[in-house]
Amino acid sequence: MKPDFKKQISTYTAPRGRFELVTVPVLQFLMIDGHGDPNASDAYRDAVTTIYPVAYALKFLSKGDLGRDYTVMPLEALWWSEDMASFTSARDASQWDWTVMIMVPEWTTPDQFGTARRTVARKGGAPALDALRLETLDEGLAVQTLHVGAYHTEGPVLAALHGEFLPSHALRETGKHHEVYLSDARRTAPEKLRTILRQPVVRATPR
Repeated sequence: MKPDFKKQISTYTAPRGRFELVTVPVLQFLMIDGHGDPNASDAYRDAVTTIYPVAYALKFLSKGDLGRDYTVMPLEALWWSEDMASFTSARDASQWDWTVMIMVPEWTTPDQFGTARRTVARKGGAPALDALRLETLDEGLAVQTLHVGAYHTEGPVLAALHGEFLPSHALRETGKHHEVYLSDARRTAPEKLRTILRQPVVRATPR
């Protein structure tokens, strides 16, 4: 059976209704950076339109050339802003920076990535291909939870994470807010969307 990394990597599951401290392994991703409201920005749509065909091209390349098939991973994104309130209370998406990502197996090489890019370029319809890169991400210690509901209802959960859980557990944020989209937003009612919300952290130094 072809591996499904969502089931093999423990940090692709998270508890609903509570925060959990985890250690995220070093993973490899396709990545595209951008800025602005994902619902009002051509850049975000172009990034998503581009990243999926390359992810599938890599899957078919791995299966055909290496005999190693696997299930394509879900869309993920890093989010950040100069003002954290734009995430938690103001929810001002126009101020957000983001990196759209899809995890790929550790055996994926830069040469394979280049081949997949060229395959997708020949077919066309991947407007952000020049911005796409292959990169590893080492988040290490992190706090995460499963949010069920529309994306715009995440604010109170994030406010509780940053305003209550982290300080009460002597933790401070160190990386970018990370979301793993376990549901397909095109086929799932907003109130049923399942999203892992993750914040990389370090243990606060005692005063």
